[in-house]
Amino acid sequence: MPKTAYLANHLSSGELKEKYLKSKDSVETRRWHLLWKVSQGWTIKNSAIAVGCSYAYAQKILSQYNLHGEEGVANRQNQTSNHVRGKKRLLSPPQLEKLTRAIAKESPDGGIWTGTKVARWIEKETGREKVWNQRGWDYLKKCGYSWQSPRPTHQKADKLEQEIFKANFPLKVKKLEQENPDVEVDIWFFDEHRVGLKPILKKVWSKIGNRPEAIVQHRYEWLYVYGFVKPKTGETLWYLIPRVNTNWLNLVYQQFAIDAGINNQKKFFW
Repeated sequence: MPKTAYLANHLSSGELKEKYLKSKDSVETRRWHLLWKVSQGWTIKNSAIAVGCSYAYAQKILSQYNLHGEEGVANRQNQTSNHVRGKKRLLSPPQLEKLTRAIAKESPDGGIWTGTKVARWIEKETGREKVWNQRGWDYLKKCGYSWQSPRPTHQKADKLEQEIFKANFPLKVKKLEQENPDVEVDIWFFDEHRVGLKPILKKVWSKIGNRPEAIVQHRYEWLYVYGFVKPKTGETLWYLIPRVNTNWLNLVYQQFAIDAGINNQKKFFW
């Protein structure tokens, strides 16, 4: 004959039945049902089968009830906790604003900002012993920066002159059209370039929406590329020339006039 399971005398069989019938939590209802069956002399195995749970689970519930009474039957999954989820922020909102202002300027060593430098800045600001470099990367993104390749700008470039040219060029074209009403004014841009080695441009952190610039200086081999581009259509003409002088430039202009279809109805201004 199966051995009768031990059930502590916390509640009578009638009280266990009342708990089972009045419980509104489905988990607790099954537990009270199990305990009521055991109180009526059922074995743990048969009680578990009756309520639809495993033998091991039934043993656990019976043990919890014997040790803690009604508290051992409670469904703890419904109890809220004060557990703080996710990683704790390294910087408070005011500190994040301070970092945003700091990286808008040069870094303390005079160079560009990197994830490593931001991590060191956070250590100094918060007094933390160690901040991983990856967290500096994360906070650069929080400040609205992305990892970009700089657009090369020549060290001799004059931005003011460039803006003046852009502003005056449409007026010059319109003047040419008025002075030559019987011909088609075709706009081409020309430049020459010595073929050589280009500096390696690495990516840097920059504000999203702003393309950074890097001052570069090229080294050259003695071969020249003469290029013409038509902004209206994107058409291009290229000429490889061994050197730069007046004679070679005139030869290039002569060949360009042929290739571009320059005639009495389409004049060439420069």
